[in-house]
Amino acid sequence: MVLNFMNKKNKKVALTGGAAAAEALKQIEIDVMPIYPITPQTTIIETYAGFEANGEVDTEIIKVESEHSAMSAAIGASSAGARTATATSSQGLALMHEVLYIASGMRLPIMMLVSARALASPINIHGDHSDVMGCRDSGWIQLFCENGQEVYDKTIIGMKLAEKVKLPIMVIMDGFNTSHSVENLEILETKIAQEFVGEFKAISPLLDTENPVTYGAVALQNSYFEFRIDQEEAMRTVEAEYEKIAKDFEKISGRKYSIFEEYKIDDAEKIIVLTGSAAGTAKVAVDNLRNNGEKVGLLKINLFRPFPHKKIAESLKNAKEIIVLDRAQSIGTYPPFYSEIINSLYGNGRDAKFCVSTGREIKSYIYGLGGRDIFQKQIEDVFLGKIEGGYIK
Repeated sequence: MVLNFMNKKNKKVALTGGAAAAEALKQIEIDVMPIYPITPQTTIIETYAGFEANGEVDTEIIKVESEHSAMSAAIGASSAGARTATATSSQGLALMHEVLYIASGMRLPIMMLVSARALASPINIHGDHSDVMGCRDSGWIQLFCENGQEVYDKTIIGMKLAEKVKLPIMVIMDGFNTSHSVENLEILETKIAQEFVGEFKAISPLLDTENPVTYGAVALQNSYFEFRIDQEEAMRTVEAEYEKIAKDFEKISGRKYSIFEEYKIDDAEKIIVLTGSAAGTAKVAVDNLRNNGEKVGLLKINLFRPFPHKKIAESLKNAKEIIVLDRAQSIGTYPPFYSEIINSLYGNGRDAKFCVSTGREIKSYIYGLGGRDIFQKQIEDVFLGKIEGGYIK
C-alpha cells in the first residue's frame, strides 16, 4: 500500500492556525456551525464564513447572540443528528460553561475549536490556558496543539475520535501564538480527509420520528449516579481509540501524534513537561543544552483529557528531576499540569499500583500568563536551576 503522504495531490499552503482549523472543518463537511465572535478565535469563524459565502461548503451557519447560545444551538443540532462544530475563547468559553456539561452528559460529539486566552479581570485578550483549564472536569476530551499543522491535523483526528466514543472534544491552540501566526502546512487531498473521518451516523437522533427518544430527561437518585459512571467509562476508552485513529492518520499523512511526544528523554536526567506552542521553543532549548553536554529532554502532552497517568508515569520513571510548566494558575492550590504529574507519580487513587514513588524532585513553574512570551534562554535557565520562585516572568 502506498501511503497518501507521498501523494502529489496534497497541498503546501501558508495558513494561520485559525484558518487551518477552518480548512479542516471544510474538508470534513460540517453540517451546522453556531458562531459568536470573540478574539482570538475570530480567524476560525471568519475563514469558515468566507467558505460558506463563496458556496464552498453547505454548512448551516447560525449567528447567535452569545457563546451560551452558540453551545446551546450546537447541542440542539447535534441531538438532531447533524455533524456540529463551533469555536470560542476566554470569556466566551466561560459563558458556555453551564451548557458544556449538558453536551457531555448527552454524549454529543460536538467539535469545539478553542483559541486559548486569558480570563478577566483585568481585561486581557492574549493567550494562556486559563480558560480551557477551567473546563477540565466538564467531561470534554481536550486535545492540545503546538502549531498550525497540528491544529489542522488534530481537528480531523478529533472529529473522528469524538464521533467514535460519543463525547464532545475541544481542540486547543494558543491564542495569537498559534491562531494568528502564519505557517507553511501540508493539507490533505479533500477526498482522503473525508474518507478518513467518514460519514456521521448519529445514534437515536431527535429527528428520527419513527424511533422517538427523549434528551435531557430528569434523573433522580436511583439513576443519576449510573449515568455518571457510564460517562466515565466512555472517557476511559478515549486513550486507546485516540491511539488507533492517530496511527491511521499517520498512514495517510506521514505525521505521528502520540498521546504525548517524548523529545530526547531516553537518557535525560532532567525533563520538562508542558503543552502548546511553547513546546517548539523548549525543543530548541533542549537541543542547545544537549550540545553543551546537558542530559535534558521534553515531554509534550497532546491529550490532556483524559489524562494518561499510567503512560506518563512510565515515561518519566528514569528522570532524576521533573520540571512542570503550566500556562495557567489554580488559585489557592497547585497548577493543573503539576497536579496531574504528581497524581501520575505519587497518586494513591484507583490506579495506585501503576504509580512510581521515588525521592525525585518535581518542580512547578507558571509561565506565559496574559500572553507574556517565554524565551529559549529562560527555559535553559529553568533546566539549569537559575530561576527560582515558581514563576518564569
